[in-house]
Amino acid sequence: MASKSFAMNLPTLDDIFSTQEERDLKAMTAGRVLEVPLDQIDDFPDHPFQVRLDEDMDLLVESIKENGLLTPVKLRKKEDGRYEIISGHRRRKACELAGRDTLTAEVLEVDRDTAVIMMVDSNLQRSNILPSEKAKSYKMKMDALKRQGQRTDLTLSQVGTKFHSDNIIATESGDSRNQVWRYIRLNELTPSLLQMVDDRKIAFTPAVELTYLTAEQQQTLCESIESQACTPSLSQAQKMKRFAQEGKLDANVIESIMAEEKPNQREKISVPMARLQGVIPRDLSPAKAQDYIVRAVTYYAQHLARHDKDSER
Repeated sequence: MASKSFAMNLPTLDDIFSTQEERDLKAMTAGRVLEVPLDQIDDFPDHPFQVRLDEDMDLLVESIKENGLLTPVKLRKKEDGRYEIISGHRRRKACELAGRDTLTAEVLEVDRDTAVIMMVDSNLQRSNILPSEKAKSYKMKMDALKRQGQRTDLTLSQVGTKFHSDNIIATESGDSRNQVWRYIRLNELTPSLLQMVDDRKIAFTPAVELTYLTAEQQQTLCESIESQACTPSLSQAQKMKRFAQEGKLDANVIESIMAEEKPNQREKISVPMARLQGVIPRDLSPAKAQDYIVRAVTYYAQHLARHDKDSER
């Protein structure tokens, strides 16, 4: 009997090879699995990752209809009694589309900063992540780690105080420290320019250079991009950054830089606006005017093709 009692008190491998802080965190994040009504679940505040209604979503919806939700989402119980998603926004949406009223969920007792870190880490496992999603999530995790580094309770604060936050993110994400900071800088872009980065109209490295422009300068740049139908190269972005830092970047300078011909730029066909007066509506923006001209040329080409066929008969 004594030997049995002694065996029950032996430390486990987990006790031997983990710190007290790690064991406390594991115990804290071991949640209960419940069926939670969908109408009691809120999105994570400022959730940086998009839920896309694509082919993968369609497949997930069909899987849930046939087999149910195989992997529970992770929720955090809020102070008002409702729940918020830590990980599983796509699965929650798929359950809605599948017509379910409840969600199989693991409810965790974690604080806000721990929830932020868990949310970011779980979503960074995705295969396709937009630059804006990385930018926002890295910033959220950086801020959470810094706040934990200032605390004295036993969550992740010991990790945060031993290492710089950017080192932690770099190690766990696979990006270098410098790359982490480049992504975080993208948060300084206006929504219009950041969308162009997501759409791959502006490359990542030039985009980082453009973060040093003020919001007003970025807006002027957007207008120039639209009027000239081209986006800045790396050398052009670097020029604008340098002029901005010297206090010399205004609308005229931006327009002049954007008008420079790029080394790989194809020759353009330009038509003076005077020749188009009375041909296209005056109230069209430059981008819409281009679309109007392309449609007109396409229609005219089709007309000529039909005329040629009629002539051959």
